[in-house]
Amino acid sequence: MSRLEPGRATIRIKNLRLRTFIGINEEEKQKQQDVVINVIMQYRVNSAVEHNDIDHALNYRTINKAIITHVETGQFLLLERLASEVLELVMTDPKVDYAEVEIDKPHALRFADSVSITLCDRRTAQP
Repeated sequence: MSRLEPGRATIRIKNLRLRTFIGINEEEKQKQQDVVINVIMQYRVNSAVEHNDIDHALNYRTINKAIITHVETGQFLLLERLASEVLELVMTDPKVDYAEVEIDKPHALRFADSVSITLCDRRTAQP
């Protein structure tokens, strides 16, 4: 088997459909609404490939569960705040070098499928 340097892995959580309190109008504050979350995470995969062990890999299942709990139990006025909190949650895993979070609020505007915001963060290189 080849000993190529694997480098960086990209993991995507696609179309995570959740319900939460999101919005500034009284009706939005009283009734949960749908949000659709997409997350891109990158990490150095070398150790996971070498050891073939979950302890060396980025555990996306744990991150997904944390996102679900945080979003479904939270209340948010702005999409910006929700996206920022989800991004911060993803970046708490020290294995994540880069993350991007996009959150859609379906039917937020008349005649539009959805409104979305995307935020990203990159871990600064350690000396």
